[in-house]
Amino acid sequence: MTKRKPTTAPATNDPPHLQPGSQVEISSNDPGFRGSWYTGVIIKRPSSKKPNKFLVQYTHLFEDEAGTTPLKETIDAVDIRPLAPRESTRKFKFSEEVDAYYNDGWWEGVITKELENGNFHVYFKRSKEQLEFGEEQLRLHREWINGSWTPPLAGDEQVKESDRAVTEAKMKFNKVVTQEKLKRDNAASKKKSKSVLAGSGEKLGSGKITMDKIFCKGAHVEVTSDEDGFEGAWFAGTIVKVVGKGRYLVQYESLRTDDDTDFLKEEFDDLHIRPCPPEIVMADRFQKLDEVDAFYNDGWWVGVISKVLSDSKYEVYFKATKEEMKFEHSELRLHQDWINGKWVAAFQV
Repeated sequence: MTKRKPTTAPATNDPPHLQPGSQVEISSNDPGFRGSWYTGVIIKRPSSKKPNKFLVQYTHLFEDEAGTTPLKETIDAVDIRPLAPRESTRKFKFSEEVDAYYNDGWWEGVITKELENGNFHVYFKRSKEQLEFGEEQLRLHREWINGSWTPPLAGDEQVKESDRAVTEAKMKFNKVVTQEKLKRDNAASKKKSKSVLAGSGEKLGSGKITMDKIFCKGAHVEVTSDEDGFEGAWFAGTIVKVVGKGRYLVQYESLRTDDDTDFLKEEFDDLHIRPCPPEIVMADRFQKLDEVDAFYNDGWWVGVISKVLSDSKYEVYFKATKEEMKFEHSELRLHQDWINGKWVAAFQV
């Protein structure tokens, strides 16, 4: 009798989720796939010369159109994590960060609306798209940070009820203040758009007309880029010219040309530009897991509070680069998304 050849390599000294045969989730930095996680299995470490790379085999991605040969790739360890935990039942809410199962993978998004049929609208920040999903297609978004899940699965947290009550009360107060602020700002923006249109003799029709009035020459805006190293960052600027339909020439407020003779100008489409977000004054300090923007290298970078160091200092985790950095309270702002012409603030639940 011949001895059966093993399908995976022997065990190694790597963490449990990087052992051969372990089921994992894999992310990709390729354009069009950022923010998604696909399930797979660790096959082996290809070479001792590449200690941080692993050969994986995907569960639902295939090399051929017939779907008979599972796709295999060599992946960096930082792009591999254990299978994300998921509650057996959960009632999702507006503004929650979730992963939505779509095209054989889990994609990071935020719930923007609860529908009457029980489904939810989910907005995807990277693609600037909004799609409808059922509850069974969603899970609470979690980050794998320093060998543990944030936030932990319900029941895993070791928090005193008194501390939890105080934290929830602070968060509720901040949320009420923020919601009232956003209502006023959104209403003011809408009123301004109506008055501008009325003065020009135009009718208030589709949101496109309103956006054209918001993104006009001289408007102060924030812009973002899909280039490597700049994902998740927003930089302040001014529209110097409306190039065409949905395209704008923007001059940065802080980034300069290579010869340092002038402020840098770049062209952006309407998927990579937004008004400057309204200022939200936090009534108390930020809490762990709050989604924030951190001011760094002349821009605002989207991150999550991973640790509260003091009343005025925090550690922030950046999903795009998988890095942690320390920031003062004054260097942070509550993260907001510009969705369908309105500001939506992110809240920890």
